[in-house]
Amino acid sequence: MHLPFCQAKCHYCDFFSLPAEGQDVDGMVDAVLEEARLRAPRKPRTLFIGGGTPSLLSRAQLERFLDGLEGLTRYRDNAREVTLECNPESLDADKARLLLDRGVRRLSIGFQSLRAETLELFGRVHDASQSFRAFEAARSAGLEDINVDLIYAAPGNDADRWRVDLQRVLGLGLDHLSAYNLAFEEDTVFSRRLRDGTLAPLPDELELEMLAITRELTAAAGLAPYEISNYSRPERECRHNLNYWANGDYVGLGPSAVSHIAGVRSGNTRGIEAYRGALAGGESPAAWSERLEPTARLGETWWLGLRRTRGVDPVEARAVAGVDEGRDPAVPVARGLVEQGLLERDGARYRLSARGLPLADRVAAEFLESTPAPP
Repeated sequence: MHLPFCQAKCHYCDFFSLPAEGQDVDGMVDAVLEEARLRAPRKPRTLFIGGGTPSLLSRAQLERFLDGLEGLTRYRDNAREVTLECNPESLDADKARLLLDRGVRRLSIGFQSLRAETLELFGRVHDASQSFRAFEAARSAGLEDINVDLIYAAPGNDADRWRVDLQRVLGLGLDHLSAYNLAFEEDTVFSRRLRDGTLAPLPDELELEMLAITRELTAAAGLAPYEISNYSRPERECRHNLNYWANGDYVGLGPSAVSHIAGVRSGNTRGIEAYRGALAGGESPAAWSERLEPTARLGETWWLGLRRTRGVDPVEARAVAGVDEGRDPAVPVARGLVEQGLLERDGARYRLSARGLPLADRVAAEFLESTPAPP
């Protein structure tokens, strides 16, 4: 579920989001609830409210949104996991208690960095002290399942600083950590600065050193890696994202949100007015849809599944994609990558090797290339 407003647009972000100032936030709340009335499943197993910055909504807006969603879906007594994304500047104890009272049991707080110069580079509008206050506000309100987002390998950083900052964050006693290396996505401030030469990525070897530090310190803190960028205590993995990485079905609500249902993928329009206008006229806000052929879906199942530490079982992947064993083009690719030392076998499963982990995107792309979608 996508609420597209932020206090400011981050320089690395390629999601559809807009500064909230001057926008009709109440109107967007109404529109997303209308789409939920039309499309949201009753009694969902998981619910993930992202953006944008959902915590930016006022108390009254959050109450109206979550109460409306409860009336339409009955998520409070049925969802095994309800997550809401927060930024530190828009979360306090009162708002955290409101969220808990309305069925939110998991928060994801975007620290991103503890360094003032890095936060400024990112275009963030909070500082490290606000990040720690937001975390304590969530804890004091009674929320126990909290994720912290961090980004490493930002220009100007080094391995020693990353070690110090990560140790400070892990000292909070986290249940879950998401630690991403900085990516230069298309159509962002960072990608434009990369092209004009005013910004440069860190050397690959330094990124790999930071990844090794992350694995070392999270293990010492009792958090195990279950996905390339995600670490958790036992039973605290993000269930919603596990379903996504398994290439499962999900319904996306809000402008630009993507859905995947029974092999059909669709996406809503990115425009605010177009999204609201479609719903006001009783029409679907979907801007596109595609049905994946079984082999293409198989390639995506491997592409997504290799992000997980447990890897991919070919039998499970074929079941998801609807491909017969005799027509499976992915297993020969996996065997070839084992021979190259980029994947390893663990019983029936294939997973990234230590050598393949830093090359995960390239390795996973081999399965998309071997199982292309039809033109």
